Amino acid sequence: MLTIIDKYILKRYLATFAVMLLLFIPIGIVIDVSEKINKMLENKVPFIDVAIYYYHFTVYFANMLFPIFLFLSVIWFTSKLANNTEIIAILSSGISFTRFLRPYLIGASIISVFVLLMGFFIVPASSEGFNNFRYTYLRTGGMQDMMGDNTDVYRQISDNEFIYVNSFNTETKTAFNFSLEKFKKDKLEYKITASRIKWNPKDSTYTMYDYTKRIVGVEGDKIEKAPEKKAVFNFDLEDLTPVVYIAETLSLGKLNAFIDKEKSRGSSNINVYLVVLYKKFSIPVSAFILTVIAVAVSSMKRRGGMGVNLAIGIALAFAFVFFDKIFGVLAEKSSIPAMLAVWLPNIAFGILAIYLLRNAKR
Repeated sequence: MLTIIDKYILKRYLATFAVMLLLFIPIGIVIDVSEKINKMLENKVPFIDVAIYYYHFTVYFANMLFPIFLFLSVIWFTSKLANNTEIIAILSSGISFTRFLRPYLIGASIISVFVLLMGFFIVPASSEGFNNFRYTYLRTGGMQDMMGDNTDVYRQISDNEFIYVNSFNTETKTAFNFSLEKFKKDKLEYKITASRIKWNPKDSTYTMYDYTKRIVGVEGDKIEKAPEKKAVFNFDLEDLTPVVYIAETLSLGKLNAFIDKEKSRGSSNINVYLVVLYKKFSIPVSAFILTVIAVAVSSMKRRGGMGVNLAIGIALAFAFVFFDKIFGVLAEKSSIPAMLAVWLPNIAFGILAIYLLRNAKR
């Protein structure tokens, strides 16, 4: 049963977090518009596409910086409670510090569930819309310019088949510089190449342009050529897209299925997918850890006032985001287990939260 004090703190917790989002998101949009307005005007981007892009941008931006927004909002209103000696009054009435923390944890639970559901269903769609807009209107070289060296996609689609594409256009569903190699007992059986390959959703086929097939024979190779050729392949459209791009745009169920499929193929990029999957669960958990740290840091009335608490809070929040990004990249680029790398920031800051909480109780 929630008491009046619980309702008061919980209301301040959720309201301050909402206000923090409403304050920072428009700032992010203004900065983004100022950076991209020339490109938008140059490419004559339709207003409806711009509006849809900034909806996706808002979701993408809020999800990415959610830990900072949450941490600063808790620091802000808890510091105000401390400066107004409200916390001293609450604790003097016989309420323990642990009991005082309860409405904060309830608020963290509400936000965690919300962020968890967003990460499962809403953020993947917004990530796709956000990236599609940038590839279509804001990059001179399209997908290839955007992805740089990471554009090249190699896939093992079966025990003896491998595909490669240089780049992929998400709007036209077209891949460029396509090749497929099939081996038999470690020897090349045939190789198919095409300058581009386009997906046909109506009949689930692919159309290859500047098609060439080289069949390796004992006495000599046989070569087939055609300016255009339709075919059915046993790989999915997602297999042609860049690694990070496709992982970020899949909902939870599709991402799990995709990871299972890649594991069965022995994909060397499996850690990239696992980092995206584990972060869907680790980011909501960080709400509890950051809430406890924020309360422990800001519940004491300091001589420097709210400024000191905010300075400490900003430093800790950015440290958390920094370590989260660093360990994520390490998991993708090295042999560190993805689960350990993703959860390590939460573990480290969880230990810090316990230490600060024990000090705050004293």
